[in-house]
Amino acid sequence: MKELRADIERAGLDTLSGRKAPRARVLLIAGRPGSGRSALAGELVRQVADRYPDGVLRARLSEPDGTRVPVGRAARELLDALEAPAPAGAAEDELGEALRTALADRRVLLLLDDAADAEQVDALLPDNPDCLAVVVSAGPLTGIADVRPCTLGGLDTKSAVEVLSRFTGSVRVTVDPRAAERLAEQCQGQPAALVLAGGWLAARPKAAVADLAGQLNADLGQGTVVGRVLRLVHASLPASAARTLRLLSLAPAGLVDPHTAAALAGCSVESARATLDDFVAHGLLHPVGGSSSPQYEVPCCLHPLLSALARDHERPAELQLARARMLERTVRLLQSCRAITETDSLRAREKLLEMPRSLRFPGPRAAADWLRVRRPALLASARLAVADGELDTLARRLMSQLVRAMVAHFGTRAAASDLYDVHGLVLDVAERRNLPRERAAALLNLGDLDARTGRTADALGRYRTALDAGREANDPYATGRAMESVGGAHLELGDYDRAADWFGRALTERLARGEGEDAARLYGRIGAAHTYAGRYGEALRNWRAAVAGHRRNGDVAAQARALSELARVQEYAGRLDESLRTCQEAVEWAGRAEDTRLQAALHLRLADSFQHLGDPASAALHRGTAERMLAEEALEEDSEPEHGANACEIRSSSAEE
Repeated sequence: MKELRADIERAGLDTLSGRKAPRARVLLIAGRPGSGRSALAGELVRQVADRYPDGVLRARLSEPDGTRVPVGRAARELLDALEAPAPAGAAEDELGEALRTALADRRVLLLLDDAADAEQVDALLPDNPDCLAVVVSAGPLTGIADVRPCTLGGLDTKSAVEVLSRFTGSVRVTVDPRAAERLAEQCQGQPAALVLAGGWLAARPKAAVADLAGQLNADLGQGTVVGRVLRLVHASLPASAARTLRLLSLAPAGLVDPHTAAALAGCSVESARATLDDFVAHGLLHPVGGSSSPQYEVPCCLHPLLSALARDHERPAELQLARARMLERTVRLLQSCRAITETDSLRAREKLLEMPRSLRFPGPRAAADWLRVRRPALLASARLAVADGELDTLARRLMSQLVRAMVAHFGTRAAASDLYDVHGLVLDVAERRNLPRERAAALLNLGDLDARTGRTADALGRYRTALDAGREANDPYATGRAMESVGGAHLELGDYDRAADWFGRALTERLARGEGEDAARLYGRIGAAHTYAGRYGEALRNWRAAVAGHRRNGDVAAQARALSELARVQEYAGRLDESLRTCQEAVEWAGRAEDTRLQAALHLRLADSFQHLGDPASAALHRGTAERMLAEEALEEDSEPEHGANACEIRSSSAEE
């Protein structure tokens, strides 16, 4: 610790040469898993965090099984922590640049744990010398300038005995100090091995330190010292607890809660919770704070060892069954998490009551808290299920429920990045299993997210591929939706002729199937394309067809909006008198639909029209009415979610044309 703190103050090579450091200082803590490297990094961060007023950012750069975490995912997690999210589906370079931009004027402490290589770290370093990056890795980060590794080995004997005494108490160590020193030497001073040994002794207050030292001395087989101590701890556990411990290697992202443990072991949630608490006392798990829902983390140094124990003691079919039980339990929890938000649905309440009490949440807030805390594990579950390849049916159900739960609690916009990843996984399964209907759905969802983030050309390509998949599946919904989406992409790109053509194709499909509501909406989209192109005659004809269609369907609000757009086109075409009459009719229908925002927008448009006609008194009257209506609505509604269908143009002067 002293060496690391001195290294923070040490002048770098750039400073010595008279140049300002171009990037954040990097402190590297190197050591093998189990050497206490992460604990040391965490303590260093705690001691110096007050020097960095903009906070501490943490990211793990390797999965528990050693798989390298993609830079894009790590950068997005850091951006989310900064509340500066990047667009969904953004490329890795774009995310790295967004992170550097967000940190350009901040003074933060960055903790990058379990880094796999220098390239991974380099892509996340801020171009800001006021920031500090503490990196934990197994070896040197060659390629990053001005980095001095602080390499950890084993603790000295005195310090190792002190670690043991924290678990055993001072009496047992004082009674037989030689045995304690011998045990510390057998653990090679490795903190992880010492913690496991101390946990074993703490659980057996009548056992002497020499007993454990003798058992370790008898087991001089192959493997690391941490592995030898873990095997001894595993062998001393009851059969059910030992099996639970082995199966924790299947926990996604190394994160375990009582439901996960119960599903893996096939036991009750209460029993699983008690077993997990025992594991914490043994030093086998670390509790994860910050939530009312208990959650635990499997230490990374133990994960490969537990996986080896699982392979040695469990048949492959049993491991697959345990994984399937875990995914099934996760699916049911996600169903419950979503259903608790559907308070107006009698069917949803009935389905919720049919679930076991252990799977129900006390309220929407508790469900949202669980979803937020378990989010990394849930996303990891989806990735692992898809990578497995043998549980595609469960994987599809899991991803479907995960999407619905996130949309219900967080909304489409807030969850866009996670939804993009999940839809990408759905696409992988659909292509692997040759499921054209699901491939079309995934492509449409990905295309929508691309379109929202400004990648319209990418969205257009996805929509076209989705159209082919929908035709292959003979799915009229996917086909029609893809045609309309292709038209929308062309409209966004300014190709109004193609947009109107594709909307027309989608309209033909809807009319052939007698889908009146969608047909009326498509008449409006065709009218909008012609309006942008300046073909006001065609636009008027299609908007009138939209008005007629909505009237036949009895959709008063849609009819009012269509009349509003018809009035706009009439105004553009120079037919101010007709526009005025149509706008007044739209106000009447908007009043029947109780659409206050649309009424206010139409009153403002009437004000503009009267201004054009030289009647400032009437213009002022309508403008005042609009302002009053909007003020009353603001008082009545503290926070209303945005609805695209109710969005309308509000203008206050003709200069905005």
